[in-house]
Amino acid sequence: MTTIGLTTRDVARELARRYSTMTHEELDVLESILVPMKFAKGEIILKEGDVCTNIYWVVKGLVRQYYYKNGKELTEYMATENTICMCIESLFKEEPSRQQIQALEPTIIYAMPKSRLEHEAVRNVNIQMLYRKILEESLIISQIHADMLRFESAPERYAKLVKRSPQLVLRAPLVYIASYLQMTPETLSRVRTSALLEDK
Repeated sequence: MTTIGLTTRDVARELARRYSTMTHEELDVLESILVPMKFAKGEIILKEGDVCTNIYWVVKGLVRQYYYKNGKELTEYMATENTICMCIESLFKEEPSRQQIQALEPTIIYAMPKSRLEHEAVRNVNIQMLYRKILEESLIISQIHADMLRFESAPERYAKLVKRSPQLVLRAPLVYIASYLQMTPETLSRVRTSALLEDK
């Protein structure tokens, strides 16, 4: 499958470049694992109650992970191009997910089925390294987000997001950014206005 000028081989090369050096033969294996998927804006990629069986690599678009609490949607994570997305607890416990993943824009994803990754990782040290590095990155991102909410003020949280994910701030609806940063849309609006005035 070719998407936006990218082939499955190109995606395999990018994953190898980012996570683990691979030979031509190892790239063949990784390419065989990748499953291209397309989603329309607003489409659900993973429903609450389904088991997450894939690690998702976003090639084009914007996705969010969210859950419901007391009837309210709470955004846990958002991902743009060249970013990993998964519901890690569901993936490893093989239990129904309490979270959902939704496309916020027309989105192209390459799924890496956990079963295939683990099967190949047993036989190939570089596939094993890629798998491990992806999981490490996911855990680090979760820790950074948790620490940001625990220790930083609303302006600090927003500034960190702008620095780490400028595309996210430009493209994601404000209501989801506010939820991700655990502040009201009104507080986010004040923080953004203040940040813009400081930049002038």
